[in-house]
Order: sequence, then C-alpha cells, then structure tokens
Amino acid sequence: MTHADESTFPDPADVLPHRPPFLFVDEVTEIVPSTSAKGVWRLTGEEAFFAGHFPGRPTLPGVLMVEALAQLGGIALLSDARYSGKLPLFGGIDKARFRRQVVPGDILELSVELDQLGTSAGRGHGTASVGGQVACQVGGMLFIIVTA
Repeated sequence: MTHADESTFPDPADVLPHRPPFLFVDEVTEIVPSTSAKGVWRLTGEEAFFAGHFPGRPTLPGVLMVEALAQLGGIALLSDARYSGKLPLFGGIDKARFRRQVVPGDILELSVELDQLGTSAGRGHGTASVGGQVACQVGGMLFIIVTA
C-alpha cells in the first residue's frame, strides 16, 4: 500500500481521460496499482445536477456515486504500467445499494478493490461513505479494457 504525502498520489486528471463536469474523483488518498484505491469527491453544491435533482432538496444521484467508484477503479487499474495506453469502460454493475443521501457540502469517501483483472476485462467492488456512514455499496463492477 502506498502511504505518503498526498503529493505523491496521482492527480485523477493525469490518469483518467474524464474531464469536468464528468470527473468525479477530486483526490486520490491511497493506491495499490491494479489492486485498490481510496479517494474523495468534494460536493460543493455548485454541480449542475443539484439544480434539478431535486429543486429545494439537492441530492447526489446514486448512479453518479457508482460512476465515481468506477472512476477510482479506473485510476487503480491505469496506475499499473501493464495497462498503459488502455481505457477501462463500464461493462456492468451488480448488487448496487444506496444507503443514505449525499448532499451539497458532503465529502464522499471512495474505496475500491479490484478483484479480478485480465488483459481485456476486470471486476471490482466499492463503497462510498460520508463521515463513516455508508452511502453506496457496489458488489460488482465489470470493466472492459480497450485500447485508448
């Protein structure tokens, strides 16, 4: 496990092809290439989706929590030199559960483990929490690995 000054962790935008407004990992806080990663998404309330989901009661859409976990999984995968020049695409989601609302001002703590990796596909699972309370659990994320 890599534990060090946060400046030693990759900037998500240096690893993923995603860009705002669709880059949901603000910071990587821990990483073991091709094995696991932890990171955070700070929700300011300025995100465009809050205006319509829901007016008067802004709530982070659950599917975006799942996407944030997938992006973190992509960072763990792409941090391994064996996957240089590759792009992990979402291939499927199993056993996703949403446990609590996430609102503006929350810091979403993300944790992902990659369970199986091959040359063309992989599987992982993850949890998104706020203040130690589970907001989302995904028992299975399938990644299809293609040439970038």
